[in-house]
Amino acid sequence: MTKINVLYTSTEGNTKSFIEKLQVIAEKEGDVFEARVIGDETDYANETEPYVAIVPTYLNGGTGTGPEVTEIFTNALGEYIEFGRNQHYLKGVIGSGNRNFNVQFNLTAIRYAKKFNVPMVFAYELRGSKFDAEKAYALIRPLFGE
Repeated sequence: MTKINVLYTSTEGNTKSFIEKLQVIAEKEGDVFEARVIGDETDYANETEPYVAIVPTYLNGGTGTGPEVTEIFTNALGEYIEFGRNQHYLKGVIGSGNRNFNVQFNLTAIRYAKKFNVPMVFAYELRGSKFDAEKAYALIRPLFGE
């Protein structure tokens, strides 16, 4: 049995839908799966166990990937990771987005991985498929020691 912790943000319900797919897989595997949504109303806390962050991509400004492109709606998760020693427990990032946005697809997760020096584990489109969830789960499970 493996315990998998996930912190995520979801504004339109797409990420929450993906979390639910991961939960089903964890139950089948006999693993403990704990997911917590982080938003503007979340009180900062000190994480004490390893976790993976799942973040959608919502951007404003620019047409590419440069500094003029800013994150919107997902900043609370990044700020939570920066709090205290929370970054120390972050093991990887999974991201989502819309492939119609080309080079901006999954840009938030790519930025998180670089900023926090962790692997960008997986990317999926919109709500993700069952196959996407199975693949993501197989990639994150080893990050938790088993």
